[in-house]
Amino acid sequence: MHLISLGCARNEVDSEELAGRLAAGGFTLVDDPDEATAIVVNTCGFIDAAKKDSIDTLLDAADHKGNGRTRAVVAVGCLAERYGRELAESLPEADAVLGFDAYPDIAGRLEWILAGGHAEAHAPRDRRTLLPVAPVARPARAAEVTVPGHGWIPRYRLTTGASAPLKIASGCDRRCAFCAIPSFRGSYLSRPVDEVVAEARWLVARGVREVVLVSENSSAYGKDIGTNLERLLVGLDTVDGLDWIRVSYLQPAEIRPTLLDAMLHLHRVVPYFDLPFQHADPVVLRRMRRFGDPESFLDLLDRIRSVRPEAGIRSNVIVGFPGETEAQVDVLADFLAEARLDAVGVFGYSDEEGTEGATLGPKVPEEVIAERVDRIAGLVDDLSAEAAAERIGQRTQVLVESASADGHGVGRSVHQGPETDGQTTLVGADPEARAGDLVWGIVTGADGVDLVVRAETR
Repeated sequence: MHLISLGCARNEVDSEELAGRLAAGGFTLVDDPDEATAIVVNTCGFIDAAKKDSIDTLLDAADHKGNGRTRAVVAVGCLAERYGRELAESLPEADAVLGFDAYPDIAGRLEWILAGGHAEAHAPRDRRTLLPVAPVARPARAAEVTVPGHGWIPRYRLTTGASAPLKIASGCDRRCAFCAIPSFRGSYLSRPVDEVVAEARWLVARGVREVVLVSENSSAYGKDIGTNLERLLVGLDTVDGLDWIRVSYLQPAEIRPTLLDAMLHLHRVVPYFDLPFQHADPVVLRRMRRFGDPESFLDLLDRIRSVRPEAGIRSNVIVGFPGETEAQVDVLADFLAEARLDAVGVFGYSDEEGTEGATLGPKVPEEVIAERVDRIAGLVDDLSAEAAAERIGQRTQVLVESASADGHGVGRSVHQGPETDGQTTLVGADPEARAGDLVWGIVTGADGVDLVVRAETR
């Protein structure tokens, strides 16, 4: 069996849990799809580009059915959950489309599919006609399969790096006007603290030095089970062998003083804040069904930097939301100039079926959205480069991701999240340094968001 994982870090965890269930059910995972009797594609269904990528990947996977070994292609994940019926009808190249309710018995489902015999090949068709146009009703959340003593399935790690995502919750209770995730991921469901801590220990035993806590809204963790993120961080901070705890996707308006204090003072929690502001103009934010304004956002940043001036801070923003004016884009630009964030993802708004935003007007023309994206992206590129240059001379810690015998390596500083905030080139390290090592050094250079760090000598 060959598994392809698309989309976000939360999907990566889902893929590893699926792989664990399949391995426990007797399936052997292979790296080469031509060697697989079945190819499982964990799809993404968040935005149109992700939907198209998922469909293209399924069609590419179906091409392997002509090699005489691959007998089935199975779609799982968000696209399969969100558009199950439509996807099954429009994509006969996929032998099965399985929603989240199939996960507990994914091995049994796959055995049944393979028992149906060799799937017929289908002639290539115009992929543009395959994009689903309407969501289907989401089934009830399936009960989780557990192993004795834990509420989680041991993951089958698909990567070998020293950093790993650790899912703390699924679903979302927020109803942001631009986001369809709650419609197919369901309500917010936190994992118990002891289960998350147990999985962190499991990961550390397999060489992980950094865990990245992932969910749709990490600041909401625990509200449904009588706890909170602060208590989870305290529990994780006791895990021997775990060096970095990185928290992703914190709603700025939901960061409590107690949470901020825990993030700023716990030993293993890195000084890194992922704060998706999405915009800064109060009117646009209200129309997005979000909260905040430049003053409250800047106050939060001041509170962080007053304790940890070296903290890394990233965000995401959306431009072109229905009704957005040039003056409101100016408010966003002025805020970003004052906030001086380390990294910002800039996205152009697009209607998502089933969301409130899709019903709102007036729509901003696509060409205007593109111009605004270019403007804000150019601004944040310059600001991020300045923020990186200001780190020159600072002492920082680097997680080595690859190294050579000449003392050179590539990794991430404590202020850089995986795959989002650039990388660090390490020079002058111990020739025996290996991937997974943590090395202290001084920032000596910057190129955009990338850093150069000279390792400290012993």
